Amino acid sequence: MDIEFNKNEDHNKLLVSELKRRLKEVKLGGGEKRIAKHHAKGKMTARERVDYLLDDAQEAIEIGAFAGDGMYTEHGGCPSGGVVVKIGKISGKQCIVVANDATVKAGAWFPITAKKNLRAQEISIENRLPIIYLVDSAGVYLPMQDEIFPDKEHFGRVFRNNAIMSSMGITQISAVMGSCVAGGAYLPIMSDEALIVDKTGSIFLAGSYLVKAAIGESIDNETLGGATTHSEISGVTDYKSKDDKDALDTIKGLIDKIGDNDKAGYNRKDPVKPAKDPQDIYGILPKQRNEQYDMREIIARLVDNSEFQEYKEGYGQTIITAYARIDGWAVGIVANQRKIVKSAKKEMQFGGVIYSDSADKATRFIANCNQKKIPLVFLQDVTGFMVGSKSEHGGIIKDGAKMVNAVSNSVVPKFTVIIGNSYGAGNYAMCGKAYDPRLIFAWPSAELAVMGGTQAAKVLAQIETAALEKKGEKVDAEKEKKVFDEIKARYDRQTSAYYAAAHLWTDAVIDPLETRKWLSTGIEAANNAPIEKDFNLGVIQT
Repeated sequence: MDIEFNKNEDHNKLLVSELKRRLKEVKLGGGEKRIAKHHAKGKMTARERVDYLLDDAQEAIEIGAFAGDGMYTEHGGCPSGGVVVKIGKISGKQCIVVANDATVKAGAWFPITAKKNLRAQEISIENRLPIIYLVDSAGVYLPMQDEIFPDKEHFGRVFRNNAIMSSMGITQISAVMGSCVAGGAYLPIMSDEALIVDKTGSIFLAGSYLVKAAIGESIDNETLGGATTHSEISGVTDYKSKDDKDALDTIKGLIDKIGDNDKAGYNRKDPVKPAKDPQDIYGILPKQRNEQYDMREIIARLVDNSEFQEYKEGYGQTIITAYARIDGWAVGIVANQRKIVKSAKKEMQFGGVIYSDSADKATRFIANCNQKKIPLVFLQDVTGFMVGSKSEHGGIIKDGAKMVNAVSNSVVPKFTVIIGNSYGAGNYAMCGKAYDPRLIFAWPSAELAVMGGTQAAKVLAQIETAALEKKGEKVDAEKEKKVFDEIKARYDRQTSAYYAAAHLWTDAVIDPLETRKWLSTGIEAANNAPIEKDFNLGVIQT
């Protein structure tokens, strides 16, 4: 192995080490002191509850672990958005679990909390997965109520989704394991079945203090809305549990009795590990985001037996299209090629850029996968579409639009892995978040932005220095560099994989070696939801 491989390997392993450090930090939620207080009440933490519920916590995948990362610092932060979401198996059946983290502001809902809960419900709806809510929340975070209460994608949308999901026959089970107040009280009762834990669980539209203020009635919270009240008097809950584990064991028993879904019928054979060592990915992926590498070498370390069959291999070479298997599942791969290639016309094509012929090939391949009912996997390392007079005259906008059209109208499940760059319209054409991938996740090396940091900073610095000069300020080389460096630092922070994950533009940042598990889990989930409409490109420019 050459020196560059070793340098890349060191760099990428450091990125993964940083990822693990950051994950360890967010998994502490509100911190060790609050966890200790939680335990002192006889309660398990959100993560302990979820892991106890799952058959194998190590095999589960976590959605939105970095949600809220670096946000709401003036309010003390909101690690993981104050809610834990995982996809895993309970009693052998794949489910999605949503658990409020009461160590974070008593489980109160921040804007990102609502967004993350809605994402969990979206995954449940798309894949017909049973969803389990482990409720322990003080309700809306009042200092930010204007950003979470009234709009279409805010708090109330959760209950609307409860109703829609029920009509679709999607199993919803709620366990009230702590506070469940105000509007949030509707969540468990709009579920198919509701449990409540004795002495620690409570449900009411208004707590004892508000009841006293509103109507003058003096009553304690346990009598008002505790487990005995709702299990024996109001009939609001269906099961009364003695403690957290008892509630979770009851849920396991309920899930164990659920009938199976009709399957979509995606092709699967016995899984085979890649023949080429996946660890090599660390050395193949370059340290610098503008350096070349052969995406085929990455693919060979992700697919079964390192085997894949390319479609139109010699045409449109800045996108690789290929059939393969991942953990036994048949997939169609659409991947950006980072190597500089020469076409048959002896023209140089720059890696990571989508040209007209590449877009045309990808469009045809996506249509083929829809025809054959093969899930699509997009491997993103794209700087955008080719610009310049030759490309414009050749109809790059038209060809790009065809690719975007195919991605938008695709009816087979799509999965997106952001490996490196994800810039501009390239993000869209390669199935960015706006194009409804069933799962979208990034490696620590990923960057998401309208354009690269250096180019964007140059443009913004030019605008800012021109504005300063217009005000009469003298801008010398030193001042110009300072302006550029400040803008570049800000832009780089906003393009990082963690910034995207914090805002839920992606579902996770993962170790590249976890990619196969994530894709296999996603396809297995998608197989629960048969395709309900035909593939139709609609009107396109030819």
